[in-house]
Amino acid sequence: MIKVENLVKAFGAKLAVNDISFTVERGEVLGFLGPNGAGRSTTMRMVTGFIPPTSGRITVGGYDIVDEPLAAKRLFGYLPENAPGYADMSVHSFLSFCAELRGLQGSARKQAVNHAVELCFLESVLYQSIDTLSKGYKHRTCLAQSLIHDPGILIMDEPTDGLDPNQKHQVRKLIAQMAENKAIVVSTHILEEVEAVCSRAIIINRGRIVADGTAEELMRRLPYHNAIALKVATARAETVAKALAEFAAIAKVETVGTANGRVQLRATARDSAPPPPELASLIRALVIEAEEVTVERGNLDDVFRQITTSDTGTPHA
Repeated sequence: MIKVENLVKAFGAKLAVNDISFTVERGEVLGFLGPNGAGRSTTMRMVTGFIPPTSGRITVGGYDIVDEPLAAKRLFGYLPENAPGYADMSVHSFLSFCAELRGLQGSARKQAVNHAVELCFLESVLYQSIDTLSKGYKHRTCLAQSLIHDPGILIMDEPTDGLDPNQKHQVRKLIAQMAENKAIVVSTHILEEVEAVCSRAIIINRGRIVADGTAEELMRRLPYHNAIALKVATARAETVAKALAEFAAIAKVETVGTANGRVQLRATARDSAPPPPELASLIRALVIEAEEVTVERGNLDDVFRQITTSDTGTPHA
């Protein structure tokens, strides 16, 4: 549905985007991540046709975004950052106007507006002017315009920006519902968004793609992924650590921290060890002094920091 090939964008001598390629298929929700200045927003602006690439090619639904921009843009809905809108228009007037721009007329336009309002929970503010709305409702109004023509492709920049926890849940649930029949790109700096709604994530840094995979695949890059975490009483910590060190399946035992009379230990398994859940069960059975034994999964925040602070610009394999 979206194909990006060898994309480059230069601003003078600065390469904001440096030879990146990726695809997005129907049924896929791609999280597009990167620190400030990494090239994330520049890439999204090129994919949506707002700025031209210096070189490379972008096709949307088979149409070249530079050579056939209207045909390509008909296929996607776009939620830009900061939710722009016409401040003096009511929510209903704005959505009706957007539907007309998308070529919808008569009963089809009315039906499209009603459906978008229902999806984005805008009934209570339908006839308010946009400038009187809260940030959350403004964002949901802009989300509604991106859905008005039921596009097969959605490109969303910070889709839950400014929303309260209940509204975030509603939007994430909506994205999950739409994912089966659409290709969706979510550009975000909120890493919990990726775990909540994305089937795959790309991390861009210094203009290049440095990671591409599912959340689970990215977290496997952490040195402590699938390590065994133990919480024990301070008085028993040394004894437990020695017991763990005697396990043939354990390669290393380290103290992670101490708080409230408890010590957090981390046991790293050897490559030949049983699967982490089985190893954790074995430790629970044999190390009775441990109050808590869990398998560490890690989180995307740690992956993101590891990749973007240590990266030297080398693209992913």
